[in-house]
Amino acid sequence: MPSPSSSTRSRTKNPGSQSALRHLNQQRIIECLLAGPSTQAELARQTGLSTATVSNIVKIMQDAGLASTEPTTSSGRRALNVRLNSNGAVAVGIDFGRRHLRVVLASLSYQVIAEEAVLLPLGHHAEEGITAAVGVLDRLLAESGVERTALVGAGVGIPGPIDRRTGSVAQGAILPEWVGINILECLVEALQLPVFLDNDANLGALSEVTWGPHSGISNLMFLKIGSGIGAGLILNGAPYYGNVGITGEIGHATIHELGLICRCGNRGCLETIASTTTMIELLSRGEDRPLTPEDIVRKAIARDSATLRVVDDAGLAVGRALGNVANLINPEVIVVGGPLAGLGELLLDPIRRGLVRHAVPVIGETTTLTMSSLGDRAEALGAAALVFQHAAIRRN
Repeated sequence: MPSPSSSTRSRTKNPGSQSALRHLNQQRIIECLLAGPSTQAELARQTGLSTATVSNIVKIMQDAGLASTEPTTSSGRRALNVRLNSNGAVAVGIDFGRRHLRVVLASLSYQVIAEEAVLLPLGHHAEEGITAAVGVLDRLLAESGVERTALVGAGVGIPGPIDRRTGSVAQGAILPEWVGINILECLVEALQLPVFLDNDANLGALSEVTWGPHSGISNLMFLKIGSGIGAGLILNGAPYYGNVGITGEIGHATIHELGLICRCGNRGCLETIASTTTMIELLSRGEDRPLTPEDIVRKAIARDSATLRVVDDAGLAVGRALGNVANLINPEVIVVGGPLAGLGELLLDPIRRGLVRHAVPVIGETTTLTMSSLGDRAEALGAAALVFQHAAIRRN
């Protein structure tokens, strides 16, 4: 499976210290145990550590509640089988947005242990966002009682294209202040964890087939409508990354050739018609303050006529763009996510009308269009799933 940018740089500031060495050895044992229970002798063979070292680390993990042991028979001899407890391997999921940050801690059994979302200032720089993420992570670890040694990595979602060759944010991101920065390197240095970086829409798609109700779907498209509009693709059961990792840029599909200038430099892109930024600009006229996506949802549900018209126009434009994509890849399911998910059928209905109008009839009729059940957690949950996915890849 193609994979997004990753790194496994040492997780400690002082890699030569005794505690740092024990930390790294424990991580090696945890990564082996992600494949399933193993005897201490098997762990020694897999990691190259001495049996005494493995025994000591397993005892430390037992005392911390990270692992448990049970008697077994191996090669005719009595042995101890070691298995991870549900909180013995914890993934960090981080979702950076234009104005928000969400961090989740998730267990190997796909249970959320802790999570927190905070606001970020508009136009924040990468260093500011990363510092905030480190602070939230430290706070969640302290509040949940999760040992840092239980962390197997951090998945991170960015609202923009990621160049997999360099680990940097490419031109066209919703966070222009982050463009050109080797964000992967910065994240590894700050978090002191293996980091797996991806576009937020890709992570939304991954969350739908891991955390969501679509685990049996092999061809799925996740459409995130927010300040930008992007799509994540699951094709033939695997995330699709294309040549250099920049896929799903449906927000820059041309809808009106003589339309408004888009931030990408083209005219009439879908984002200039259907993004929450555009909707807010249209609906904030005459208001005493700029509206928020939550205001749009509230006003639409209250049947405000202007809001309903803006939502309907946006939905039709989105449906037109989806029709072109559906004709090309024929997805089984299209899941719509982002801050407008609370609109439900008020947004899905015009999208569906646009999709059916512009797709080949049989494709329009057989493509399921639904709203994400994961709400604004989808991208962060997908980021956590990415960590376990890559742990599995490293084992094989």
